[in-house]
Amino acid sequence: MNRAVISSITAASVLAMLAANWALGGRPDPRITADTSVPAPACCVDDSNASAGVAIEHTLTLDGAHKVLDAAIAAARERSAGGAIAIVDAGGNAILLERLDGTFPAAASVSLGKARTAAVFRKPTKAFEDAINGGRVALAAVREMTPLQGGVPIMHDGQVIGAVGVSGAHSQNEDEQIAIAGAAALDGSSAQSADSPVSQSNK
Repeated sequence: MNRAVISSITAASVLAMLAANWALGGRPDPRITADTSVPAPACCVDDSNASAGVAIEHTLTLDGAHKVLDAAIAAARERSAGGAIAIVDAGGNAILLERLDGTFPAAASVSLGKARTAAVFRKPTKAFEDAINGGRVALAAVREMTPLQGGVPIMHDGQVIGAVGVSGAHSQNEDEQIAIAGAAALDGSSAQSADSPVSQSNK
């Protein structure tokens, strides 16, 4: 008899024995073992690697942005300086913008441009102003860039989570010092309080 036919008959006999045994309330025959080569059903598959290819990133919260803003305002007042202060997230999207009394109106849009530049290029805007002053004038044509000193990234656990931009203080150097003071309010603050100014999300 053909070997394939014999295998089919044997398999059918085993299934029939199991069905009859269970129908009569008996226990499975210990001589019959389950076929472990059959994959586990979808409900029981180990999904421990289901998140492969997905990274966890820190996100600047509104509360965190307020902490940066408050620190920057305090630094400006210590210097008796005006200024517009913009806070953006890691993608350069505005979270907060405040213009101190007496600051020229255009400072608001300039500070936002500085903050966006520092966030999306991941470095202080002074680097771009210095590069242009050093002869790389082509950078001035980059639409997404405001190459003016006064924008710095906000860091948390080695990640850029946003940026702060300042315009309208006594000098561009003072703009940057105020921005640095603001960003320092969150730098390394992962355990400051239960109401964390930084949240995590899957990317």
